[in-house]
Amino acid sequence: MTTQDRPAFYALPAGGWRDYVTLLHPPYTLWHLSYVAIGACMVADVNFGYLGWTLLAFFGGVGLGAHALDELRGRPLGTAIPSPVLVGIAAVGLVGAIVIGLYGVVIVSTWLLAFIVVGAFLALAYNLEWFGGAFHSDLWFALGWGAFPALTAAFAQTGSLSIAAVAAAAGCAALSAAQRVLSTPVRQLRRHAVTIEGHVAFDDGSVLPLDGAWLRSTPEQALRLLSLSVPLLAVAMVAAALARR
Repeated sequence: MTTQDRPAFYALPAGGWRDYVTLLHPPYTLWHLSYVAIGACMVADVNFGYLGWTLLAFFGGVGLGAHALDELRGRPLGTAIPSPVLVGIAAVGLVGAIVIGLYGVVIVSTWLLAFIVVGAFLALAYNLEWFGGAFHSDLWFALGWGAFPALTAAFAQTGSLSIAAVAAAAGCAALSAAQRVLSTPVRQLRRHAVTIEGHVAFDDGSVLPLDGAWLRSTPEQALRLLSLSVPLLAVAMVAAALARR
């Protein structure tokens, strides 16, 4: 399988352990975990223990649970991971996230229960396309994969939300919306396009043939850069919080 044939730019050649790496959506998982760090850094004195637990919870809920459920429904990444294994991965990830969340309820605030319920619902409703896919939309992706991690991480720090946390969550939602705008046409081209015909004629007389690689190149390059820049921003914010201690 060539790079052009793969279902995503980050997908490894199919088979064996590589399927499990692909299942994690490495650049996107890191990207969305960065929202957790950004949200946590909206408080004056970051509790890095709480941040670590929150990161672990979202890795379980999103990196493992949500992605396993997504692959279970329709095999968009084309992995050969057995369905019972995907169910097991999803269960371990989601249950682990819930257990960590319940620990947070005990040590931070009972209001974290609301975040647990919302997070579990979003992971299931979005990836399994419940209610006719009503929650599998650009809006819910931006809210669930962008705003929600940042808000949850901020709340898990102090048991309250500040204006700064809400603003950061809005920014993370906008970034996730941009991700969706870029990734949707790329995904369609990689996974569903059968033939692509056409060309671009320029005023100097040159002609550029259109193909899938050319159509994907700009949005995929933007996705690669964003998947690097957002984690770097999160690392910078965590480093700044460490320096304040």
